[in-house]
Amino acid sequence: MAKTVFKIASLVAAAAALACAAGTAAAQETKIALGMSGWTGFAPLTLADKAGIFKKNGLDVEIKMIPQKDRHLALASGAIQCAATTVETHVAWNANGVPIVQIFQMDKSYGADGIAVRNDIKSFADLKGKTIGVDAPGTAPFFGLAWMLSKNGMTLKDVKTVTLAPQAAAQAFVAGQNDAAMTYEPYLSTVRNAPQSGKILATTLDYPMVMDTVGCAPTWLKANAKAAQALTASYFEALEMIKAEPAKANEIMGSAVKQTGEAFANSSKYLRWQDKAANQKFFSGELEQFMKESVPILLEAGVIRKAPEDLKATYDASFIK
Repeated sequence: MAKTVFKIASLVAAAAALACAAGTAAAQETKIALGMSGWTGFAPLTLADKAGIFKKNGLDVEIKMIPQKDRHLALASGAIQCAATTVETHVAWNANGVPIVQIFQMDKSYGADGIAVRNDIKSFADLKGKTIGVDAPGTAPFFGLAWMLSKNGMTLKDVKTVTLAPQAAAQAFVAGQNDAAMTYEPYLSTVRNAPQSGKILATTLDYPMVMDTVGCAPTWLKANAKAAQALTASYFEALEMIKAEPAKANEIMGSAVKQTGEAFANSSKYLRWQDKAANQKFFSGELEQFMKESVPILLEAGVIRKAPEDLKATYDASFIK
């Protein structure tokens, strides 16, 4: 009887110890709410979440799907602490009074963003006066359209725009609405797979200007440097998983945007995720140079009213060393 009581007591003590350890581990996990969208380039964050990489690295990450045009509002209100978005969007948010500090680069678009047009449109000059479905000011498609027009001696004033989210812009175009659509993967493939509706006039292969970074609110970043480091490391680990287990990784990432693993893999062919070495190269000069080039286009497009006071304050390369 005494042995039985002793065994029960031991089991209870062991269970309590395990529960305590679990509770301590949970307590040590830093909570992060991260805003993003279904853009193919952001998928490694979904993978880090679903595959348990964040948790392994001591993070409790809540991924919030928030339209790009609204993500800065969530950041300003404290509803999210970090966000994934395009580089020029970070510039715009800082210029418009919503500070954010970029800590690592996620991807570069290699044809994953583009403008689809009707078959009778042969050049950008032919777009003059035409109607283009494009997302709202402050989004990557809007900036992409402004950038491409600028490189062809035009501005947004030369075309008519209809505000449509990337998926809706592609769907409307394939359905016969509008003369053109500015969108990105996986929605650009809607057009690729329906050649009867039109063609792709240009992509980021022709105009390399879509690159995404993750940034965090500066006050949060200062108080949670270890968590920011873990977030960065988790992204790089997700890239390693994509290399080691591509089929499994593609299934996980595809499911988040209602794609099969095979369909997701096809979409991701049009971009390049950026590993640590690529990040170090990007943050050593390319990032700031691109931000400088983006400012006049953001000003002309009316996305910002004045340039950020200090572009160096919009990024911190210490987390990718």
